[in-house]
Amino acid sequence: MKIVVTGDTHLKKAGKLPARLTTELESADFIIHAGDWKSIDAYTELSRYGEVAGVHGNVDDDDIKEQLPSKEILTLNGFKIGVVHGHGDKKTTEKRAIEVFDSDDVDVIIFGHSHIPMIRYFKKQLLLNPGSPTDKRTLPYYSFAILEMREEMHAKIIFFQ
Repeated sequence: MKIVVTGDTHLKKAGKLPARLTTELESADFIIHAGDWKSIDAYTELSRYGEVAGVHGNVDDDDIKEQLPSKEILTLNGFKIGVVHGHGDKKTTEKRAIEVFDSDDVDVIIFGHSHIPMIRYFKKQLLLNPGSPTDKRTLPYYSFAILEMREEMHAKIIFFQ
């Protein structure tokens, strides 16, 4: 199962997703968004490529917050995936994301908010922040992630100009 993971698209009305992302979306089995869609148009656009799950973030409007939860747990191909945006007060984004799933037995925690892409393990959980395909901030590249879930799990970040 190929899962395209993105977040922090901050896509304004009638905005477009970058071609590098849409190329991968065409072959995705599932799409996960870690919040800060900015517009419901981002959800609509991603849905053109397949089934989408995600959470709302701190800059999302009420129409997005009404449709999407702040926390979600998905089971895909036998793996439990926790999704949260990761915003809040105090602590790092990563620590806030880990705490949200403290009492849940998830294999993967997907989060966004910082726009800083990363893949690493904390204890027995894979932490994955896809970065942003549209707002790289001070980083040299835009990014998103691909999570392959078969008998094994593989995660990679795609960096692009």
